[in-house]
Amino acid sequence: MGLRPNLLTRRTAGVATSTLALLLSTAAVGVVPAASAFSAAPAGVCAEPADAHADARVAKGGHAKLDPNHLTAKQVRDREADLAAAQRERANFRTGAVTPLATVTIPVVVHVIQENSTRAGGNIPDSLITQQISVLNQAYAGSTGGAATAFSFQLSKINRVTNPSWYPIVQGSSAERSMKTSLRTGGKNTLNMYLGELSDGLLGWATFPKRTLDKMDGVVVLGESLPGGTATNYNQGDTGTHEIGHWLNLYHTFQGGCSGSGDSVSDTPAEASPAYECPTGRDTCSTTGKDPITNFMDYTYDSCMYQFTAGQASRMLTAWNAYRAA
Repeated sequence: MGLRPNLLTRRTAGVATSTLALLLSTAAVGVVPAASAFSAAPAGVCAEPADAHADARVAKGGHAKLDPNHLTAKQVRDREADLAAAQRERANFRTGAVTPLATVTIPVVVHVIQENSTRAGGNIPDSLITQQISVLNQAYAGSTGGAATAFSFQLSKINRVTNPSWYPIVQGSSAERSMKTSLRTGGKNTLNMYLGELSDGLLGWATFPKRTLDKMDGVVVLGESLPGGTATNYNQGDTGTHEIGHWLNLYHTFQGGCSGSGDSVSDTPAEASPAYECPTGRDTCSTTGKDPITNFMDYTYDSCMYQFTAGQASRMLTAWNAYRAA
């Protein structure tokens, strides 16, 4: 494995070649084989799973107050059953003139949460945001070496908000709920990204798709983790790449460890635990394939991760058509 040959073509001029360790949280959503998903959802049951959707990413050495990075088997079953129910609902709702989307351009509204007007107070420049959009488009187009997905991203608006009571952004707090309730805009197809200083060493967190619009929907990302930011080892933009993967319904590559359905994607080899740094050749499960350390949904350094798989691309599009398509 190692560095992909075109890594630096993805990074814009002036962006440091640094690293990114990932650690995500409480309810990532996966796709089990279709038969299992549908059998898990009783006929006529449309209740959504409990709202344990947030996924937090912790910088190595950071300590979240709540470590929500491990999904229980029941949470996985509930999420998979909900996806199956959402697919059935959409299929029943469509007519012959309405077909699932094959390509998607996602409008992005960026909320820059500031304590004051200084860079140290969260006032990051527009240039970092435009570079982040470029990183997302290259990653999701497969131009960094992975599979091409259906998704591209278009910056719609940068909304700057100075509010010391929301700074730093604290995961799961009443202030976070107040912030999102006040600021979130657009429908389920609009990505709301909240940037700022984060608490507890977190790099970011995301919500997962639901059948009803939730004001908490969106991703939160450490502002200085954007490409060209000051977060040493975490400033190439793949916190955003990773968190948006969860927003589009992906699990971590190590979900479920070496047994069961794992991350519910057949072409990501099973992995017993998160990989850190860039451990080339790591192989923690006896099943076929070495650990997918170059996958955006692992916890490896930014300089090591570069790809989604075709299975992940398919899963994201399936979930988009079930949950977020207009």
